[in-house]
Amino acid sequence: MKGRTFAEKIFDAEKGAIVFAKPDIILSHDNTSSIFSTFKKMGGEKLHNPDTLLITLDHNAPPTNSKLANDYQVIRDFVDKFGIKKFHDAGDGICHQLMSQYAKPKMIIVGSDSHTSTAGAFNAFAAGIDRTETAGLWKQGETWFRVPESVKITLSGKLDQGVFAKDLALWIIGMIGSSVADYMSIEYHGEGVKTLSISDRMVLANLASEMGAKNAVFPADKVLEAWFGQKTEGLWADADATYLREISINLNDVFPVVAAPHHVDNVKAVSEVQGTKIHEALIGTCTNGRLEDLREAAAVLKGKKVAKFMQLLIIPASREIFKQAMKEGLIDIFMDAGGNVLSSSCGPCLGTGQGIPADNYNVISTANRNFKGRMGNNNSNVYLASPATVAMSAIAGEITDPRSSKTSDKFPFHAPQSSKVDIREGEDRFSKGVWNYSDVDNLNTDQMFAGNLTYNVQSSEPDKIMPHLFKGFDNSFAERVKAGDILMAGTNFGCGSSREHPSVGLAFAGVKAVICKSVNRIFYRSAVNQGLPIILVPAAVEAFKQGDEVKIDFEKGLVFVGSRQFSFSALPDKLMEIFKVKGLVNYVKNK
Repeated sequence: MKGRTFAEKIFDAEKGAIVFAKPDIILSHDNTSSIFSTFKKMGGEKLHNPDTLLITLDHNAPPTNSKLANDYQVIRDFVDKFGIKKFHDAGDGICHQLMSQYAKPKMIIVGSDSHTSTAGAFNAFAAGIDRTETAGLWKQGETWFRVPESVKITLSGKLDQGVFAKDLALWIIGMIGSSVADYMSIEYHGEGVKTLSISDRMVLANLASEMGAKNAVFPADKVLEAWFGQKTEGLWADADATYLREISINLNDVFPVVAAPHHVDNVKAVSEVQGTKIHEALIGTCTNGRLEDLREAAAVLKGKKVAKFMQLLIIPASREIFKQAMKEGLIDIFMDAGGNVLSSSCGPCLGTGQGIPADNYNVISTANRNFKGRMGNNNSNVYLASPATVAMSAIAGEITDPRSSKTSDKFPFHAPQSSKVDIREGEDRFSKGVWNYSDVDNLNTDQMFAGNLTYNVQSSEPDKIMPHLFKGFDNSFAERVKAGDILMAGTNFGCGSSREHPSVGLAFAGVKAVICKSVNRIFYRSAVNQGLPIILVPAAVEAFKQGDEVKIDFEKGLVFVGSRQFSFSALPDKLMEIFKVKGLVNYVKNK
């Protein structure tokens, strides 16, 4: 019998197989109220297994308007009515940090948040899904998984002083690009893994989402046993397992890097952007708000003051981390340096809370995304970096190497860079029923539906989504899109957060299909759940020119671009059933 990867073992099936499984934990957060609405539309009256639900209030905590406050109360009432035991109210912490209290080796964990992959640090299979699928799980208890191909990353050596897990994560993204690992499972192997703490591993697993991966996972080794305080029985790949790709990295080679605007794969050495003026700095989020991160930042900030007019925000990832930081005197250091310490929440990361930058601001952040407008202002720029780099830059007022010395480092890799395309006001991308975004790679969910609207407009309200669809990217789209239209797009379509608003809006508008070179995994699932076909035919996209007529024959699996013909693979029968009834809500309701 040939060796198997972690993913093949946990699903007991070969790569590419479609399997149905019952997750051990189903995570949701502020979007729980929207999920509850969809659950009721499915005919849901009782939960399949309340003990699998983990619900947190974190993305807008505390609520910033009455609409959000009312949503929070709906969630509290739901938790009370259905007897949900794993519930964390506003201020308790960010969902992925709180997950560390529940995740165990060999678990299958899903969550209505793209960074659910963070729990892979605990030897669990953890992946993001959308709200509709979460509602279906509440009712049915199981969902489908495509067993992914796997990528093996072997680490050797040890990170140097002043170099951190965030640098390593961005290093890998800069090496392979943000879409090379689409729909794949990333496994971390090698002696270098032993040098990484659980906090470090959570950073790497968290950022698997920005590699396009389905999940990332670490072994249940001595480091994990020490974290649990007891021996653990995990699951791991066989030594002779087969991988789609294998990558080796000597940790000693890694140096401080940043992801420059406006995409996470735009990685540069800190020295290459050193001196760039900074107006705002953010330390926190689900990626880097752990105690170790706060200690790193405090070591840099102690006895120092942030630059004049600098806005420094610090957000501990949980209440417990906040309390421990107070005991260790870290909060005093931050306050004395001129920083603002905020309640444990996601807010600034997606532009829904305090800390929205002004026009032309450069922000340096420990978050996981730097899409244009991600923090609530399309006219700002976001650089991603380690807590130490962010803290050092806040003091200097410009991007600064945390090793306190100028270097001549050059980032050594040149992965395929995301194309940067802006649709100019008045530019017409529509002709003969086709929206031409064929030259746009990484068309992300923030561009399709702004993150700061996510909780003001429910995903179960498609008519309210429509006016905001693609605003800031192609401002004419929402008013002109009509039933039967087709979208042509580049690679990694729908990357970014797990918000399902774009797929809900496109399906509601009656879009016939999206034809693209590749698609983000969560968006693909979301589109299936809404009855929106996503067709992967790179050659058809390459052949398309604006003005070409495009036709699709779903039964025969053919796309016609002008006089040219291209074939595509049909979805499995079980998923075609969801298309036939126009989405997962009707499918589950009928079942």
